[in-house]
Amino acid sequence: MENQQQQPPSVKSRFSRVCVFCGSSPGKNPSYQLAAIQLGHQLVERNIDLVYGGGSIGLMGLVSQAVYDGGRHVLGVIPKTLMPREITGEPVGEVRAVSDMHQRKAEMARQADAFIALPGGYGTLEELLEVITWAQLGIHDKPVGLLNVDGYYNSLLSFIDKAVDEGFITPSARHIIVSAPTAQELMSKLEEYEPRHSGVASKLTWEMEQQLGYTIKSEIAR
Repeated sequence: MENQQQQPPSVKSRFSRVCVFCGSSPGKNPSYQLAAIQLGHQLVERNIDLVYGGGSIGLMGLVSQAVYDGGRHVLGVIPKTLMPREITGEPVGEVRAVSDMHQRKAEMARQADAFIALPGGYGTLEELLEVITWAQLGIHDKPVGLLNVDGYYNSLLSFIDKAVDEGFITPSARHIIVSAPTAQELMSKLEEYEPRHSGVASKLTWEMEQQLGYTIKSEIAR
């Protein structure tokens, strides 16, 4: 009877699909790998599907395999040029090939109801900061979570707090980032997240933002 009472909260999620950014390396600390698997289990328990960068190696492979093994849908979005490098053996779930990194990020963002970053490197950080920036601009209201395993992202959070103190990031924009040390705690926080709208600059769309980016780049190139 107790199990039946505990079950409903695990299946009632506000999210249908979550986008996970993470490294294509496993990392040196086994806790990073464990966290990726635990996050996958949390998504399965909450009946949430996964969209991610499509790789079958590193933390990417661990989180996607955990979700796939749990019976949930996995959508991997990957640029054609990265397929030989990031997919080894059989791909996990559905793989959607796109032409470049810009399309990859926009497609993952469109498909997801929330974003989570596991530990990772330059690519993970770039994807994370872009969706935070999109939230700041009012392009989306989707929660952004940081799985801060063993304090991996402490220095990043310290930098962001410094930017707030120095007037480069508003306190309401700092609120965009939701962080927690464990997958379960992070998912609970994301479920409760409410966006703050002070100072939203515009109502851009994913496509308009992309076109704006390309326009700016072509002007710079000139």
